[in-house]
Amino acid sequence: MLDHVRPADGTPSPAADSLRDRVVLVTGATGGLGRAVALAAAAAAATVVLLGRKVRPLEKLYDEIEALGAPTPAIYPMDLAGATPRDFAELAAAVERGVGRLDGLVHAAAHFDTLQPFEQQTAAEWTRSQQVNLHAPALLTQACLPLMRRSDDAAIVFVFDDVERVGKAFWGGYGVAKHGLAGLASILHQETDSSTVRTHALLPGPMRTALRRAAYYGENTLVHPEPAFAAAAAVWLLGREGAALRGKVLDLRPTV
Repeated sequence: MLDHVRPADGTPSPAADSLRDRVVLVTGATGGLGRAVALAAAAAAATVVLLGRKVRPLEKLYDEIEALGAPTPAIYPMDLAGATPRDFAELAAAVERGVGRLDGLVHAAAHFDTLQPFEQQTAAEWTRSQQVNLHAPALLTQACLPLMRRSDDAAIVFVFDDVERVGKAFWGGYGVAKHGLAGLASILHQETDSSTVRTHALLPGPMRTALRRAAYYGENTLVHPEPAFAAAAAVWLLGREGAALRGKVLDLRPTV
C-alpha cells in the first residue's frame, strides 16, 4: 500500500500557471470535490476536460471557467454507473482528437447510498458502488494510460477515503470499493514508477459535501471546510512540484 504523508506547512497550494499547457481530465466534475478541482485546475491555467453525468451542470461549470479567463474547457457527459470499457476507450480517443494530449487525471467521482447492514444492501446498490468507486477509475485509467505516457510528466490522482473508518459495519459496497481503490493505486504506482506517469492519492478528510451529509445524517456539515482546500492540494499534485510525492498518499485529515 502507498505510504501516507502529511503536509508539514499547511495544505500545499499550486503556484500560478503551474498547469499551463497541460490537459487535465476531472471525473465527477460537477460534484463537491470534482467541481472545486476543475475550477482550481483552470485557475492554474490547465485545459480541463469536465466529465459528469448531466449536461446542464457541466455547461454551467464551463461558463464559470470561461469567466475566469482560463483556457477553454471541454465537456464530456458520461454516467460512470453504466459506462463500459468501450465508452472509456472512446473517451480517451475523443480527448486525443480534441486536445491532442492528457497530462493529468483526477478521479473525483464517488457514489454512496447510505449506511446500512450488508445483508440489506441490494444487488443493484452493491454493483453501482463497485462500478463508480472502483471499476470506473480502473478502466478509465487503463484507457488513458497510452495517451498519458506521451507526456513528459503526467499525474494520476486517486481520491481515497479513510479505509479504517469505511471498513467498519454498515459501509457496505462503498467501503469495499475504497479498499480496492487503495490496492489499485499501489499496484499502478509500482508499474509506472520508472515511467513519465506518476501515481498519487489524496485523502481529504471531512469536507462540506453531499457525500458527507449522506454518511453522517444529522451532523452539522458547516463545521467542515469547503472542498477548495483539498482541490488546491490535488492541483498541486498534478504540477511538477507534486513529483516529490510520487507514490504517496497526501493525507489532509486533521490531526487530533
